Amino acid sequence: QVQLVESGGALVQPGESLRLSCASSGNFFSIDVMRWYRQPPGKERELVARLTSGGTTNYADSVKGRFTISRDNAKNTVYLQMDSLRPEDTAVYYCNVARYRGPIEQPLAVETNYWGQGTQVTVSA
Repeated sequence: QVQLVESGGALVQPGESLRLSCASSGNFFSIDVMRWYRQPPGKERELVARLTSGGTTNYADSVKGRFTISRDNAKNTVYLQMDSLRPEDTAVYYCNVARYRGPIEQPLAVETNYWGQGTQVTVSA
């Protein structure tokens, strides 16, 4: 099965930047959507960024203008560029890629769904 490995998490100060990487053991040719989630300590997992195979992007309101999701198909890698980091961005960040049976993103249509192990981002003075 496909393996996803996140990297790039670190301890940084407020206002600094990080770039997270998600490397896949398989190619992204048949992948429909790529996502980054995060889970702050003691809180539920939340979606922060989404990228479709067609190039459409979506961001949570809390990260709009600061985070950018992108991909490199040749390297089978998804990135999350994080700028102007804040203490509330502290969380474990997870990469997720999925393929669906049809054009509509819905749980019943999932063909393939992969998750990485997570990488820790801590923003603190």
